[in-house]
Amino acid sequence: MKNKPLPIASSRPLPIAVSMGEPAGIGLDLIIELYSLRNEMNLPPFIVYGNSALIRQRAKHLGKKIAITECLAKDASSYFANYLPIFNIGENFIDSPKIINKQTAKITIQSIEKAAEDNISGQCKALVTAPIQKSALYDAGFKFAGHTEFLASLCKENEQPPFPIMMLAHENLRVVPLTIHVPLKQVPKLLTKQLIISSAKIIANDLQKRFNIRDAKLAICGLNPHAGEGGTIGLEDRDIIAPSVKELQQFGINIVGPLPADTIFYPPHWKKYDVILATYHDQALIPIKTLAFDKGVNITLGLPIIRTSPDHGTALDLAGSGNASISSMLAALKMADKMSMEVE
Repeated sequence: MKNKPLPIASSRPLPIAVSMGEPAGIGLDLIIELYSLRNEMNLPPFIVYGNSALIRQRAKHLGKKIAITECLAKDASSYFANYLPIFNIGENFIDSPKIINKQTAKITIQSIEKAAEDNISGQCKALVTAPIQKSALYDAGFKFAGHTEFLASLCKENEQPPFPIMMLAHENLRVVPLTIHVPLKQVPKLLTKQLIISSAKIIANDLQKRFNIRDAKLAICGLNPHAGEGGTIGLEDRDIIAPSVKELQQFGINIVGPLPADTIFYPPHWKKYDVILATYHDQALIPIKTLAFDKGVNITLGLPIIRTSPDHGTALDLAGSGNASISSMLAALKMADKMSMEVE
């Protein structure tokens, strides 16, 4: 691994690890653009886990004159002012924006693995993951529904993976979909007391641990219109959600619900709470994407490490164009930095 001479530094803060994501997508564009704006944006030091040849070529393609160095996480902060630190993975590849290359799938997976490893070992203070194209990874042995499940498997202890929870956030609006990428008809069967209670406990714990919010105020949406109207519009709210809330309250969790989903996201209502638990994917994502379409952050709770990501996909059609918005990736990086400071 070729390193530049290290500058003299009295202290070296831990860097944030950034996995490169799908090379054919906009992840590399966003990383390069953010590094070029590091001083203007007052960004914390970060190290990219990925292929240095691809990053060099993409920077040239975008017309960005940035210096790059390969290094270990322990040295990244010292280089960051003058060089984009990269933990190099894989051999030289030809950059091909917009075009999926099956040969790069393994380094995409390995970049996540090594970035997570360096977080678990304490060499980095947080992990920001650029978007992946799951369909491009399956032939390379990727067997997970997404980033979140993969990271949970990497963080397992004693063969038992943690229970990861996806939270979307923009400023003080935080939403958690209790069920995620499943058909709507399956939601009622998946929305169990065990799921609600386990999720709420992790959320309350991580809001205190990661955000320094003590006695966090939680609210849960009803599944049915008007939260079921006492059982006249479906039984799930009365028979599953309400008893779960009562049990959580007895456990000491500050939670209310079920509340009608058609009114909870009216600002004077949601601002009463630190997080809103939604019963299914769109119930959570519609309000936050309406408010902050390109500024939302995906945060994974329930892991032993801090992990954030932009709330968008690979956007293959924009890769290499220089037209991709950095807003969500910037928000993810700043959120990771803020969360790590709360932990300190």
